[in-house]
Amino acid sequence: MSFIRNHKSTKDILCTLGPASMNRRVIKRLEGLGVRMLRVNLSHTLLSELEDTIRFIQGLTSVPICLDTEGAQIRTGGLISGEVIVKDNSIVTIHKCLVPGDMLNFNLYPANITGELKAGDIVSIDCNSVLLQVVEEGLETVKARVLIGGVIGQRKAVNLDRDIVMPSLTEKDKEALLIGIKCGVRYMGLSFANRGSDVDDIRAIIGKKAFLISKIESLNGIANFDDIAAKSDAILLDRGDMSRQMPVEKLPILQKQLIKKSKEMGVKIYVATNLLESMVTNLNPSRSEVNDVFNTLDDGADGLVLAAETAIGSYPLKCVSMIVKLIREFEEKDQNDKFHYSASPFSLLNNPHGGLLVNRLAKSTDLNDIEKLKSLVVRDADLFDCEHIGHGAYSPIAGFMDKETLESVLNSNCLKDGLVWTMPIVLQVKKESIRELGVDERVALKSSKGDIHVLLDIKEIYELDLENVAKKWYGTTSMDHPGVVRLFSNGDRFIAGDIMLVKRLPSYYQHYELTPVQTRNVFTQKGWNKVVGFHSRNVIHRVHEYIQLSALELTHADGLYVSPIIGPKKKGDFLAYPIMKSYQTMLDFNLYPPGKVVVGSFSTYARYGGPREAVLTALRHKNMGCSHFIIGRDHTGVGDFYKSIDYRSYFEKLGDIGIEPVFFDAVGYNPKSKKYEKLSTAGTLEPISGTKMRENFQKNISLPDWFMREIIQDTIREEIANKKPIFC
Repeated sequence: MSFIRNHKSTKDILCTLGPASMNRRVIKRLEGLGVRMLRVNLSHTLLSELEDTIRFIQGLTSVPICLDTEGAQIRTGGLISGEVIVKDNSIVTIHKCLVPGDMLNFNLYPANITGELKAGDIVSIDCNSVLLQVVEEGLETVKARVLIGGVIGQRKAVNLDRDIVMPSLTEKDKEALLIGIKCGVRYMGLSFANRGSDVDDIRAIIGKKAFLISKIESLNGIANFDDIAAKSDAILLDRGDMSRQMPVEKLPILQKQLIKKSKEMGVKIYVATNLLESMVTNLNPSRSEVNDVFNTLDDGADGLVLAAETAIGSYPLKCVSMIVKLIREFEEKDQNDKFHYSASPFSLLNNPHGGLLVNRLAKSTDLNDIEKLKSLVVRDADLFDCEHIGHGAYSPIAGFMDKETLESVLNSNCLKDGLVWTMPIVLQVKKESIRELGVDERVALKSSKGDIHVLLDIKEIYELDLENVAKKWYGTTSMDHPGVVRLFSNGDRFIAGDIMLVKRLPSYYQHYELTPVQTRNVFTQKGWNKVVGFHSRNVIHRVHEYIQLSALELTHADGLYVSPIIGPKKKGDFLAYPIMKSYQTMLDFNLYPPGKVVVGSFSTYARYGGPREAVLTALRHKNMGCSHFIIGRDHTGVGDFYKSIDYRSYFEKLGDIGIEPVFFDAVGYNPKSKKYEKLSTAGTLEPISGTKMRENFQKNISLPDWFMREIIQDTIREEIANKKPIFC
């Protein structure tokens, strides 16, 4: 459906789960973004919670879980306040027994490591953020002076200036691995692999069939790299812990050398730490981070590992999206022999229907001598269709359908090439209006005011049995159906041909109108790649709010795109002005979740085509960049011509159309629970209908707040008081 769905990357993305991402929405979105592995860091996971954590993740996604051991690493213990500040030249006490950690007393983990400290040892905490020197050894405590003061956080890495041989696995690791095996986890990460025998130790527990990733993050690991890599399925270069044991300026060449050696040995290698560190708190990465990631890929890394960015960062999904785009940029770099540059970012949004957005905007050369062309006055509705063809909203449609295409749409719900399309896009005229027009000539399409808006290259002029067309199009020939009435009154001839849009019809709401190119740019700039579309011809009421926000939650989407209809409607419908005013009020008064909603008006007309039209509207939203589209109980239906179940069955019959429908049945308000629920015949719910809403405004009767927000009602009543028309 999206770039991820249509593109198989050559690079793996591994993400560490933590407080920022250990939830349904983020995990489902990580899966959708193409993440290949989800890491559970045992250093930050309680043994008592591990099985529940694994089961929770497995219940949400099929993406493999990787258990990352604590390994032979020293860390700070727990602190009462989470972190403390130690001052230069102060004396701190490191206890063997568990103590409530503060600025003067704390523990190290594992507990027995304190007994290994010797007077004179230099102790580095969290990449030299704090530097201690051991000055006194005791039976129960070790005292150290602070050489460099600063902030000490809990569970932070600790390094000594001499090598201490530690077991490759903690007791917690051993129990955790067995829990993982019991739960079906087959990917394991060995932290601080120092020698080949460490790999043997974990293999003895997990077996040869498990996929083992050995982490190189120490000088010992580098010295024994060949032995470690030969016994592992993959290598992970942890640049963070490595930088605690070597000068940071040596890391780039080390990275290149280890990647090269891994390639020679035929072992996958991943790179971790500080890939997008600034995005832990910021929306965008730094230029140096972007360059680092690209160069890491260029070095030959098989994958990238996000740690803090997705575990505790504020923007885990945006981080992954950025990595995906950088991988795509890298993979595209060698496709052209010549220098090529595009300022357009790779989009992770839904691909347009048919793959590409149609552009049928007239060029300057098309405008030469257009006043000399034969002309045809057409309806505004036809010009609206031309606008959407021109800007790509009806992609891949490039003009009005010929007879063969129209029959394919009506009979098979697809274009001639087999691509799903359900709604006729036709130019219907009366025979007498085209007596002077012929095939293979260009004609100017004019509005009723005489302005040229479109150029049409006539390919075919044909006629059809309108009763047969009505039956297939609308499922009825009843003149009670407004679509049937329009079909029979518009004429008995059809003109086919591609169009070029010269200019749009004038509109009071042009500042709200967005083309597919524009919406895609807006969504991309907002960092959205999963967007729910909502289409409406009514002033917003509470059920619309409920449906919109419920769809956001159900789909785990980044945002909502609302596109109210501002074109001609049937008598009694709301005019465009109050509809747009109601949505602007929602935005102005922050009644939507902040930053989650974009409103863009849609100049069109209701065809009342039921399920066929619902699919057309869904495909238009797909072209706008939406991944999901809300289908209500009677989407663009009329009277009793279409049933709610017809919509579901119609979409199911079509299969995957590249945008997912989000269906909602009729919803009412439960005064007892004060919630909005699905209407049922046995229930006592209060219904909310557009008809009642319009009637109450016409009679100046207030609606309860559960029906429509008071501020929205006030906005509409103010327009009525100012003698502004509200209804068609």
